[in-house]
Amino acid sequence: MKKWLIASSLLGISAFADDAVTAAAATATTAASAVAETAATVAAAAPAPVLNSGDTAWMMISSALVMLMTPIGLALFYGGMTRAKNVLNTYAMVFGAFAIGFVAWIVAGFSVAFGTMDGPMNQIIGGFSNVMLSGISWTDFASVELGQLYPKYVFVVFQGTFAAITIAIAAGSAIERMKFSTWMVFAAIWTVVVYAPIAHMVWGGGYLFNLGTLDFAGGTVVHMNGGLAGLVLAILLGKRSGYPKVAMKPASVILTAVGAGMLWFGWYGFNAGSAFGANAIAGVAFLTTTIAAAVATLTWIAIEYMVFKKPTLLGAASGAIAGLVAITPAAGFVGVSGAFIIGIVGALIAFFGVTALKKKLGYDDSLDAFGVHFLAGLWGAIATGIFALNDKALLWDGPMKASGDRMGQIMVQFESVAIVGLFTLVGTIVVYYIAMALTGGARVNEEQESQGLDESVHGERGFNL
Repeated sequence: MKKWLIASSLLGISAFADDAVTAAAATATTAASAVAETAATVAAAAPAPVLNSGDTAWMMISSALVMLMTPIGLALFYGGMTRAKNVLNTYAMVFGAFAIGFVAWIVAGFSVAFGTMDGPMNQIIGGFSNVMLSGISWTDFASVELGQLYPKYVFVVFQGTFAAITIAIAAGSAIERMKFSTWMVFAAIWTVVVYAPIAHMVWGGGYLFNLGTLDFAGGTVVHMNGGLAGLVLAILLGKRSGYPKVAMKPASVILTAVGAGMLWFGWYGFNAGSAFGANAIAGVAFLTTTIAAAVATLTWIAIEYMVFKKPTLLGAASGAIAGLVAITPAAGFVGVSGAFIIGIVGALIAFFGVTALKKKLGYDDSLDAFGVHFLAGLWGAIATGIFALNDKALLWDGPMKASGDRMGQIMVQFESVAIVGLFTLVGTIVVYYIAMALTGGARVNEEQESQGLDESVHGERGFNL
């Protein structure tokens, strides 16, 4: 009897336990279903990213402005400074550089600059997963994570205009003596092999980006890069026949001044467009760009008058470009006083490079791509660390934004210019010899150079007057 009572009790307890477990399981299932339904409801309620029409319009206009800078602005700026017998060839080198540079950008440059790859090589290049823009859809946004809700295709074009003008800048050091075929081959290879990796390192998630380099719109990526590549070409090609004993007067200072004005106009897309939207930071860049260009123009005129007793239009145009170059890396990071100082010093440094350094070292930088773009770009890159506002809303990730460490930021800026300079130097030498080998020499013969490249190479004249 006792055993029967114990057994009955155990059976009752077991049944109760089973019921409890079943009830708990049912409760858990119900709770899980409720959570899942809630998550689904939240997901359904979260709005999908919507195209920002204002930002899209601004980025398309900015891309068009930067495009205008090369085959019109820079081509006229350089063409006017060239001797009359080489005006057309100079224009063709800049125009051709834009076309082939952009094609190279679409084929592989964009992938190398803004793609990603596994392993340590991603510190230098982004890989080849987006060759011919594969993997990118017309419906993709530039960056949902960063709130850049305009088409990625627009971003591709915008960055492509930067790539194209960078190689075109280098043409200014090589004009009047370089074979057109060699130049075109050089421009295509250089865009992928030199420009794209530097763009990746600074902007695309590479080593200098992770280090915290501040380069708002291309002081290192565009101007130092293109200017130094030009100097390398000038040295490897050798001096123009008769330089510096023969007077080499510009064909038309007016063309150069018109080109400078077009460049200034297009630079608003270059700098303000690098805010990647119609926003307040674009307004900062718009203002600082104008200040630096204007004050640099006045600085060049003033110093030219003090040294040579004549203020020239060519000097005013050169000063404007020097100021624009200098402010480029700092445009969205500095205030009014910083823009003034950067513009003034940028003009002084470029003036020294054009009038003194070139003569002292004896290189033939035909149109002063190195003297203006590299030197002013170098100053601007360092000055960005010096004058950047300590405002986290403006700054990119780096020592300044993380802890207000200005000296640490300046050291990062120095490291960035050193790495970019070394990469450009070595890369340009390698690409030059590849292009020379593929085209059977890089320099035109003496007869062509004497006759002028307009007629001897293109069979045309820039002016039939």
